Amino acid sequence: QVQLVESGGGSEQSGGSLRLSCAINGYKYGSYCMAWFRQAPGKERRWVAGIRSDGNTNYADSVKGRFTISQDNAKNMMWLQINSLKPEDTATYYCAATLEGKSYGGFAHCGAVPLADYSYWGQGTQVTVSS
Repeated sequence: QVQLVESGGGSEQSGGSLRLSCAINGYKYGSYCMAWFRQAPGKERRWVAGIRSDGNTNYADSVKGRFTISQDNAKNMMWLQINSLKPEDTATYYCAATLEGKSYGGFAHCGAVPLADYSYWGQGTQVTVSS
């Protein structure tokens, strides 16, 4: 019954900003990692940002200083603020969450969590950045 739905993608010029949203329904909050991934055409899906149940956040090196992940569990929402957009940010962006109840305190950050442990995925929202 868990469902994640992304929104907020679109077309933007280099240097612009976008705010992606992820609506989270039916999720039993506890110990978890939530994250944003992106997949460019012809490439593998890659982790870009994560937030843990203890509040720890982490980012891929390519997006540090430009992307900010945040959440409000009371509103069942997660966001990814993207600033200083670059053409290489062009991709389909997915939000994801791990199986409820599993402990992730032993991981340095949510990017270290195996991809297979992200049990719930949204359908994706497209971000296109022109030069």
